[in-house]
Amino acid sequence: MNESEAREEICRVGRSLFERGYVHATAGNISVRLDDAEGGGFLITPTDACLGYLEPARLARLDDQARQLSGDKASKTIALHGQIYRAASAFDARTCCVIHTHSTHCVALTLRAQWLASTELLPALTPYFVMKVGHVPLIDYHRPGDPAAAQRVAETITRYGAAGTPIRAVMLARLGPNVWHDSPAAAMATLEELEETARLMCLSADAPVPLADSQINELRQTFGARW
Repeated sequence: MNESEAREEICRVGRSLFERGYVHATAGNISVRLDDAEGGGFLITPTDACLGYLEPARLARLDDQARQLSGDKASKTIALHGQIYRAASAFDARTCCVIHTHSTHCVALTLRAQWLASTELLPALTPYFVMKVGHVPLIDYHRPGDPAAAQRVAETITRYGAAGTPIRAVMLARLGPNVWHDSPAAAMATLEELEETARLMCLSADAPVPLADSQINELRQTFGARW
């Protein structure tokens, strides 16, 4: 998509997420990496902007070095987004959108004591979670904007990809998920599936039983599941 289309799509996705309760207040951010034909660089939502009321012309435009060229002041998470693009593109060159939210049920899971020693946010609970999301590594808590968190995320993406299980999401403990894909619409769909699976986990009185290895293998063979 060209820059004009990307601006409109960021605003559409932001509004949709806000209206359906996936983001609240001024939490969350969306970025798009632009093609070289568009001059490269990035678009990202402004700092402290409500995703439900974005304006295309006010989105921050940055160059390839994340230096701001125009628009309102860029979200401080651009450093994290940049690390995600660099790491994820090694395993999927089409990666061009990152969405970060503070999705309620994903965050709620990281507040539970039994998750403190976890390495991933969720087990393989449903076929569509296995097919559309895959593994979601849990990143230890860092303050918002901490460069160490961005480095940890990049290292995690690289580690999973090198092991043959490329990922589309990580979960920042106490903060929220970051998801990425080849378009804003696809990234939003990944986020939705992740949050709804977390909601199922939160609503379960007992620890749900994950899919069996044989069931996961069937999903891999039939649908190319990412698990």
